[in-house]
Amino acid sequence: MAAAAHFRGVTAFDTISEPVRSGPGPGLELADLYRQNFGPVTAFFARRCREPQVVADLTSQTFVEAIKSAHTFRGAGTPRAWLFTIARRVYAGHIADQALGAELIDQLGGRLLLADDEIDDLVARIDAQRPGRELLARAGRLPAVEREAIELVDLAGLTPKEAARVLDVSANALRVRLFRARARLRKDES
Repeated sequence: MAAAAHFRGVTAFDTISEPVRSGPGPGLELADLYRQNFGPVTAFFARRCREPQVVADLTSQTFVEAIKSAHTFRGAGTPRAWLFTIARRVYAGHIADQALGAELIDQLGGRLLLADDEIDDLVARIDAQRPGRELLARAGRLPAVEREAIELVDLAGLTPKEAARVLDVSANALRVRLFRARARLRKDES
């Protein structure tokens, strides 16, 4: 996997020097997008998966999908929100594959073999997401949009406007849902 080569210190993005043009809007700087979002995307999957190999595979798949679909980015939202939309789609596909009993390995055509130090790094990243997993577990009783708003804004660090774009709701609706979700979580804590 090209994007997963990050674990070895080399990325497919290192060879991209020109922005990918997508019509009259701004170009998409894939190398910068990768460098700035590798950690948050890995954390997104680490909150959902406990196996380092799965986290690595899903992170890789997200960036491969970003490379393949960069020409579709229209600049209507932020590149980061666009990337998290891809990550959510990748995770949904992963869950669907599991539900069908199909192995993700079949879809990807093989797994990236990770060195011990790379596995240790991913295990540390997964462990670091324990508070995020606990927050998501507490938010489990919330409606899906509220739970996703909490994760995208409070855990992934997206702005409410970016999170609204990812969830395909208005920014005002997202802010209301986020306020309600936070209030319900505070009430549950007391």
